[in-house]
Amino acid sequence: MLDLDPLVVTGGMFGCMLLLLIMGAPLTWALLTVGVTSAYFLWGPAGIELLAISTFSSMDNFLLVALPMFIFMGLMLQRSGITDDLFEMINKLMGGTPGGLGMGTVIVCALIAAMAGVSGAATVSLGIIALPAMLKRGYDKKLATGTIMAGGALGFLIPPSVLMIIYAFLARESVGKLFAAGLMPGLMLAGIYIVYVYIRAKMNPALAPPIAEEDRVDLRGKLVALKALVLPGSLIATVLSCIIFGVTSPSEASAVGAVGSVLCALIYRTLSWEVMKEVLIGTTKLMGMLLWITLAAVFFSKIYIGLGAGMVLEEFIEDTALSPYWVIIAMLGCYFLLGMFLDDFAIVFITVPLFVPIVDSLGFDTVWFAVLFIISMQSAYLTPPFGYNLFYMRSVAPPSVTIYDLYKAAIPFVILQIIGLALVVSFPQIALWLPELIFGK
Repeated sequence: MLDLDPLVVTGGMFGCMLLLLIMGAPLTWALLTVGVTSAYFLWGPAGIELLAISTFSSMDNFLLVALPMFIFMGLMLQRSGITDDLFEMINKLMGGTPGGLGMGTVIVCALIAAMAGVSGAATVSLGIIALPAMLKRGYDKKLATGTIMAGGALGFLIPPSVLMIIYAFLARESVGKLFAAGLMPGLMLAGIYIVYVYIRAKMNPALAPPIAEEDRVDLRGKLVALKALVLPGSLIATVLSCIIFGVTSPSEASAVGAVGSVLCALIYRTLSWEVMKEVLIGTTKLMGMLLWITLAAVFFSKIYIGLGAGMVLEEFIEDTALSPYWVIIAMLGCYFLLGMFLDDFAIVFITVPLFVPIVDSLGFDTVWFAVLFIISMQSAYLTPPFGYNLFYMRSVAPPSVTIYDLYKAAIPFVILQIIGLALVVSFPQIALWLPELIFGK
C-alpha cells in the first residue's frame, strides 16, 4: 500500500469523479471507474477483491427491501387516479380564494409525498394536472411552477421517504425515528410555502386569481369533495403508524403499503394487467438505477474510509478550533454545492460515512442532522444548473414556460427552504420533539 495523505487521496478521487461527470460519464460509471482505479493504485488486485466483498456484504441488509415496495406503492397510487381526485378536491375547497389553487397544490404535494416517498412523483403528476389548470385561470407561470417544484421536493422530508431509508441504512439509524423527525419540519415547510403563496396573492391578486364564480361549489359540495381523502389518508396513516409505533418493521410496512395501493386501484377501478405491467417495469427501472448507484457509491466511499480520511478530518476540525455549529454550517454548505451537480443518492453515500461520525463526536443528535441533510437535498433539487425538479417540470410544462422561467421560479422557494433549514438548525426540537415523544430520549 502506498503511503499517501488520506485527504489528498480523497480530494483527488472527488476531483476525478467531477471531471468524468463534466465529460458526460454516467454517475455510476464515474464512481466505479474512480473507485476501481483508486483501489488498484493503492492496494493492488487484493484491494479490489477486498473492497468488492465488503461492498456486497454491506448491501445484505433487509431494510433495503422497503425501497422497491415504497416505489411500487407510489407508482401504483399515481396510476390509480388518486392524484386527479385530490386536485379536484382542492379545486372545490380552495379555488374560490386568491392563491387557493397554489396553496392547495402544496397540500396535494404533501399528500403525494406521503404516498410516493420520492420527489419526482408529485412534481410530474401535478405538472401534468395542476399546472395547466392554474395557467388557464391566469396564474403567473413562475409562481405556479415554483409552487409545484417546491411542493414536489417535500417527498424527501415527509415520510415514507426513500432517501431517509437509504440514510438510515448508511448511518445505522432507526427508520421510525427518522420518519418521525421528518414529519414536523416537512409540515412546517409546507406551511411556509402556503403562507408565501397567500401573501403574494394578497399583495397582487393578478398573480393568483380565484376561480370564476360559476365554477365554485357550495358547502355541501365541499364536504362531498372531502371523500377523496379517505383512501389515501387511510393508507398513509396505516403505513406510518406501523413504522413509527413499531407495529412492524419498515420493510413489512412497505409491503402493507404496496398491497394497500393495489386495493386502492381496485376500488378506483383502474387496476388492469397493463397498469400492473407499467408499474412493475417502472419499479424495476428505478430500483436498477438506485442499486447501481448504491453499489458504486458504497465502493467509492469505502476507499477513503479505509484510508482513515474520517479520522484525519476530525483531527483537522479539532486543530482549526472551529465552533461546532460552524462545522455543521460548513457541512450544509458542502451539501448545497454538491447538490448543484450530483444526485442526492450519490451525495448521501459519499458524505454520510464521513460526516455522521464527526457530527456524533461534536455532541449533536445524528437524527437532527439527518433532517438537516434531507432539507439540504430539497434545496439541491431546485438549485440551478442541475436541479432535478427543474428538469422534471420542464419535461411536462408547455413550451411557453422556458428553463429560464423555471430558474427564476425556483429562487424564492430556495430562499424559503434556507429559512426553514435555519429554523431547524436554531430550534432542533422542531425535528426532535416527535421522535422524543414517541421513542424517548
